[in-house]
Amino acid sequence: MRARPGGTGSARKEQPLTVHHLNQLLLVCALVLLVAVAAVRISSRSGLPTLLVYLGIGVAMGQDGIGDVHFDNAELTQVIGYAALVVILAEGGLGTKWKEIRPALPAASSLALVGVAVSVGVTAAAAHYLIDLEWRQALIVGAVVSSTDAAAVFSVLRKIPLPARVTGILEAESGFNDAPVVILVVAFSTAGPVEHWYLLVGEIALELAIGAAIGIAVGWLGAFGLRHVALPASGLYPIAVMAIAVVAYAAGALAHGSGFLAVYLAAMLLGNARLPHWPATRGFAEGLGWIAQIGMFVLLGLLVTPHEMGDDIVPALIVGLVLTMVARPLSVLVSLVPFRIPWQERVLLSWAGLRGAVPIILATIPMVNGVPDSRRIFNIVFVLVVVYTLVQGPTLPWLARTLRLGGPSGASDLGIESAPLERLRGHLLSVAIPEGSRMHGVEVGELRMPPGAAVTLVVRDGKSFVPLPTTVLRLGDELLVVATDPVRDAAEKRLRAVGQGGKLAGWLGTGESATGHHRDHTTHRSGA
Repeated sequence: MRARPGGTGSARKEQPLTVHHLNQLLLVCALVLLVAVAAVRISSRSGLPTLLVYLGIGVAMGQDGIGDVHFDNAELTQVIGYAALVVILAEGGLGTKWKEIRPALPAASSLALVGVAVSVGVTAAAAHYLIDLEWRQALIVGAVVSSTDAAAVFSVLRKIPLPARVTGILEAESGFNDAPVVILVVAFSTAGPVEHWYLLVGEIALELAIGAAIGIAVGWLGAFGLRHVALPASGLYPIAVMAIAVVAYAAGALAHGSGFLAVYLAAMLLGNARLPHWPATRGFAEGLGWIAQIGMFVLLGLLVTPHEMGDDIVPALIVGLVLTMVARPLSVLVSLVPFRIPWQERVLLSWAGLRGAVPIILATIPMVNGVPDSRRIFNIVFVLVVVYTLVQGPTLPWLARTLRLGGPSGASDLGIESAPLERLRGHLLSVAIPEGSRMHGVEVGELRMPPGAAVTLVVRDGKSFVPLPTTVLRLGDELLVVATDPVRDAAEKRLRAVGQGGKLAGWLGTGESATGHHRDHTTHRSGA
């Protein structure tokens, strides 16, 4: 990567890296991170996934932007992208609750395998017949855009509570479908269409089996070791957990299995193992996930050359339209045939197939392998992801409410933050009551908190006081709730239920069942 004043310029001797250059690089990186962090606030207000903002930062820094930075190293982008995906999948796995995702595993697995196959076939056919791509390039495009990104979905649905089955399927599908898609893209990019399709199916099955076995083994051994080995400092536990997750990826990849599936499963086992100093570990992993996605998207934005995309915009829109309106709905319909899922949830699952970081990164694989028209493939994928994220992202909350799968606007936006009380084996929950919450007008005693949890302080209009059981809560109040470790999840679930269903939540079948699956970690990792 180098900055040039304009034009192609002439070859010149590379200048050695000095401390001054390093200081400049650190300044640029720090400024980019600060801008990216500030962009999270902008995206949260607009309802758009942050991936678009991060990509925009990279494009603005690129050769067609104000930064005039020329960057065309697809191989370096692919390597960094893979490393970032490992961190993002690890962070996602650590925050996945097994008891909530387990019922959705069969349907999610079917979507990640059968659904991907249907999507690849339909999209590739459209790319071949409608925009005149050769079959090899068409299959690559079909495979590249068949991977969904749950982070993008949850970033726009975080204010809309959904049934546990829908969110569980979306989350598990995104964790599972990266693996078969990567295998397909690599196979098509190295050898083109295979003569015997069943050989490719067998290879995918074998790699997934190896990756799953290694991921489960590494995760179980890592959790066992961390529970029985006392490290001298609490700060070492987060490092050890992330190192174990990376070991799972590397071992899976070196064994010719799916490293992405291995790291996700290993992290999920670690995340459900009740490890020591777990809140610190989650915070550390979340921070790494943010850095990984910021760096990845900015780099992908730098790799883009906007002035070269003019001829690829219409083909991208055509392929994206087929993918969104035909391939994704058909893949959901076919793969979920064995499951009793209401049509409303199937419709939402069809529209919620947002694409994010993975397709753009996978689009660099044919570039690295020298596939003809690989630059065109990258441009088509980039335009498709950006345009259809702009279309689908803002409309997802509206569709969820229209299908009556989401609660009232603002009802689920109950801000809860948790601070660990390690030595007391408890948690201090900070609960903000937003506009539209049905907790307004509820007395403290009517919250019916589980034994071991209590509201200890109320902050109202800048003043704090200790509440009585008859204290009536109001919009804008902030509550401090102390909960012991065993009832922490139950206390948070109850608070969210009352926030949506009011004081009678649970008794009238509202609130607790409607809140559905709530992720206790920030859901902005590959495009949030």
